Parts: sequence; structure tokens; C-alpha cells
Amino acid sequence: MDKKLIANTLKKLKENSPKKNFKQSVDLIINLKGLDLKKAEHNVNMFVTLQHDTGKKVSVCALVGPELESKAKEVCEEIVLSDQFERFKGKAEVKKLANKHDFFIAQASLMPKLATVFGRFLGPRGKMPNPKLGSILPPNANVKQLCEKLKKTANLATRNEPTVKCRVGREDTADDGIIDNILTAYNSVIQKLPNEKQNVKSVMIKLTMGPAFIIGKEEENKEDKKKGKAKGKTKPKEQEVLENQRFSAPTSLVKEKTEEKPEKQEKPKVKKEPSKPKKETKEHKSNKE
Repeated sequence: MDKKLIANTLKKLKENSPKKNFKQSVDLIINLKGLDLKKAEHNVNMFVTLQHDTGKKVSVCALVGPELESKAKEVCEEIVLSDQFERFKGKAEVKKLANKHDFFIAQASLMPKLATVFGRFLGPRGKMPNPKLGSILPPNANVKQLCEKLKKTANLATRNEPTVKCRVGREDTADDGIIDNILTAYNSVIQKLPNEKQNVKSVMIKLTMGPAFIIGKEEENKEDKKKGKAKGKTKPKEQEVLENQRFSAPTSLVKEKTEEKPEKQEKPKVKKEPSKPKKETKEHKSNKE
């Protein structure tokens, strides 16, 4: 995808979207085609670290033991120690915790116990500590570095529909930052598709409360207009040829018709006999005398 196309669409988005009393997020929507979402290999579900912060405040909860308690307190919004897991055996408490935070990080040695208590609520929401995301930590882990990474992390998933959505910035984010995040997310998605770009129907961006704008749509319209003009220029000549073919007989037929015309036959000349002298009347004789 071309940076210039994204920049033009982003400019159009900011100029034509309604203004609100809050800073709206810039969301990326990738519409897919030619996929059977019943097949696991046709689904997208991954975490991608974007190049820039999206402007969203990310809340992280640490499920750790005493070894990581002090490090987690410095950067995490909430900490649940291993000896406090019993408090969350009730459905309401776990559900409330799951909805409260964007990411959960966990100490590796606590994963079996954690899965039993929190798994049924964190799993369906895609918030279970994940080794691919790096959110399962050894006792000597750098928790601050991980939390900084999570602030730029996007979850790209189809979620039972042929569409991938994610936040790529805020309306006051620098255009270059938004463009970089769009390219990172887009390239990550197409690499997971069976036919890559051929499985992409369209790519759109929108503000939270605004309409969606298709990236590159304006350029497509310009190309269509150019093609239309080119066709318009050649049309009269084509019509002229067609009309000539329609209303004028082919030269071969004309030749055949001229050849078929019978030659004019000359009428036989009849010899005129000499006219006989007129008989003289009585009056004529008397006049002579």
C-alpha cells in the first residue's frame, strides 16, 4: 500500500469528519474476501506491535507472586498476588476484573493455577496471558519494558466476520505516526492470509463518530474518469467506421453487381428503301399544261 494514498485519504478524513468535544480515535478497517472462516487457516488472530503509541490509555493487570510484586507496582494499574486468587472464584468478581483491564500479564510459575481461576473469563475475551505477546514472565523479567510495548500493541482478529479492525491513532496524532501504524497493521494481516492481497476487498479509516473513507478510492475514481475520457475520444471514429459499414455496401459486392449488368445490345440497323415518286394528280397535270 502506498504512503501517498494513505496520506491523501487521511487528509480527506480529517477535513470531512464531524468535530466532537473529545479527541476521537482513528480506526483501521480491513475488509476481506474469498475466505471460509470455518477453516482455522482462514482466520486472523494475532498481536502486533505498532510503531507508535495509538493515544489510548492502556490498562495492565499483573497476576504475579512476591518475586515480581515491586516491579509490577511501578507500571501496572492493578496487581493480584497469588495468595489473593481465592478472592476471584466467584463469577462476578472475575468478570469485573476481566472487563476492567486491556491486558493481563502473569508470572510463568503461576499459570496452571491462574488458568483454573481466570481462564474461562479471560480466554473468550482474548486477554489470557500469552507467550506470543510476551506477557508470561520469568521472575527476573523487565515488567516496565513489557508494559511500554503493550501500549503500542494491537490485537488483529477476524472474530467470526471477514473484517479486521484496530485503533491506529488519535485525531491529534501526527499523520506520519498514523500512516506508519496503518502500514504495520496492514502488512501483518496480509501475511496471514492464504492469498495475501487478493483476499483484501478494501481498506478504510474512520474517526470514532465519523464516516469511513476507503484508502485509494479517490485515485481509483480518477483512473476511471481518465479511462472514460479516453474511450470518449475514440468513440466518434468507431461510430464513423460502424456507420460506413452499415450504410455502404462492400466494394466486392459492388464489383459483382457491375459485372452482372448485361451489356447494351445494339439494335440492328434497317436499310431504308428509296421512297416511290408520288402519283401526279389531275390538278397538278393541268397546271403544268
